[in-house]
Amino acid sequence: MQQNLNLTQTIGTPLPDPSVYRRLIGRLLYLIVSRPDICYSVNNLSQFMANPTDAHLHAAHKVLRYLKGAPGQGLLFSSSSSLHLEAYCDSDWASCPDTRRSISGYCIFLGSSLISWKSKKQSVVSKSSAKAEYRSMAVTCTELTWLKYILSTLHVQHFQLVLLHYDN
Repeated sequence: MQQNLNLTQTIGTPLPDPSVYRRLIGRLLYLIVSRPDICYSVNNLSQFMANPTDAHLHAAHKVLRYLKGAPGQGLLFSSSSSLHLEAYCDSDWASCPDTRRSISGYCIFLGSSLISWKSKKQSVVSKSSAKAEYRSMAVTCTELTWLKYILSTLHVQHFQLVLLHYDN
């Protein structure tokens, strides 16, 4: 998808057969398990399943063109990676033009391998960008706590935790 593209429910003309759009998005949802690079785009496009328009279908076709141009992308896990647990998080304050809710996202690496990621619209409207950022960090810390528990259950003793906040 284009950077800074704000899709809304009212942009474009409604599709005559919305089942084409729904099938395409359904298939793309299966891909996000192994392709975190399209996770945000597919999540954004899936919000318009009830009433898709030609603008939404055009954006979905851009995702398909990206996938065709980058077939070798995906998750790679190194066997010689360090046990350095590193997390990055960010939020986009009030970025949804329909609901004015913020979007939070994080990605967590174990060494050089991506092991957990998420991009989700926050459940409440944040009154400031700082509150949106704090919510994003809280969700990331919750995931780190769970991963720390999993690693200790697997008897991995020596690992480091690092939480980094991305700010442009």
